Amino acid sequence: MFDRIEDIIRKFEDITMELNEPTVAADQERFRKLMKEQKNLEPLVECYSEYKKCNDTIEESLQMLDEESDPDMKEMLKEELQAAKDRIPELENQLKILLLPKDPNDDKNVIVEIRAGVGGDEAALFAADMYRLYTRYAERQNWRVETMSVEDIGIGGIKTVSFMIKGNGAYSRLKFESGVHRVQRIPATESGGRIHTSAITVAIMPEVEDVEVEIDMNDCKFDVFRASGNGGQCVNTTDSAVRLTHFPTGIVISCQDEKSQQQNKAKALRVLRAKLYELEQERQHNDEAALRRSQVGSGDRSEKIRTYNFHQGRVTDHRIGLTLYKIDQIMDGDIDEIIDSLIAADQAEKLSKME
Repeated sequence: MFDRIEDIIRKFEDITMELNEPTVAADQERFRKLMKEQKNLEPLVECYSEYKKCNDTIEESLQMLDEESDPDMKEMLKEELQAAKDRIPELENQLKILLLPKDPNDDKNVIVEIRAGVGGDEAALFAADMYRLYTRYAERQNWRVETMSVEDIGIGGIKTVSFMIKGNGAYSRLKFESGVHRVQRIPATESGGRIHTSAITVAIMPEVEDVEVEIDMNDCKFDVFRASGNGGQCVNTTDSAVRLTHFPTGIVISCQDEKSQQQNKAKALRVLRAKLYELEQERQHNDEAALRRSQVGSGDRSEKIRTYNFHQGRVTDHRIGLTLYKIDQIMDGDIDEIIDSLIAADQAEKLSKME
């Protein structure tokens, strides 16, 4: 492990030296690439620096204890020695985590798609609640939300919604949200006071560049229509909405949030690119069963990942057996504890595979 770390340290030092060269600053593309690489390596470099300092502290404290006669100084040295010894295993584990292969999509923006499933109107109402949850979470992270298309049912519910979340590391934080989210509560539409169970599906897709997924425009058909629902002055009076059909996969995407056909067409293509990328990722995961088993859940939309029980005030993530009794805060976008636990479980699973 430490040989590999030393190689990374040397690489980090080489990048730092190159960034100081005047010619690099003139090449903006090269400069941005090096800056990003340096930023990615920084956590490991800092962790290893602290690890070496702790080892130095242990060595120096042991040497000084042999030479020191003052009882108070000896006691202080013992405390420093013990603190450094306690910190070493934590830093070693942190280094192992930092050496894990990084998901190439982690820094990307995400396209989120929420669909109402079983449960009729109640599922659509819960879909709207989850749309708000992720929007509130994005606000907490200072990320930007860009709605792409919404199909509502008129009573505050949403049949389907697609939106983009733009922010550093959005995919790394949200990638484990894909799957079936189940809700158990008394619906607003229920007069008998009975608890109903409904479900929605959430898909989290990384935004991909044109070069990552090629689309043959001969495989695509664009239809235009008049947008419906809430909109600006032009949105509901012109044929600005776009429906994109991709013949090879049968994927159909509608975008109506923007005022012009061209803007909606561009958004539809971005969603299609993300969906095609996701299909390719799923194919690769199916081909590599071992890789799939090493992840926290498969990310499959048919997998029930979480239950929101309003009657008991609890949220349970079934993949890691985590139950939290703070449903109001969670529905307001406070999901960091769940996300952190999922990331930690995924890292632990990957570490165990390496041992």
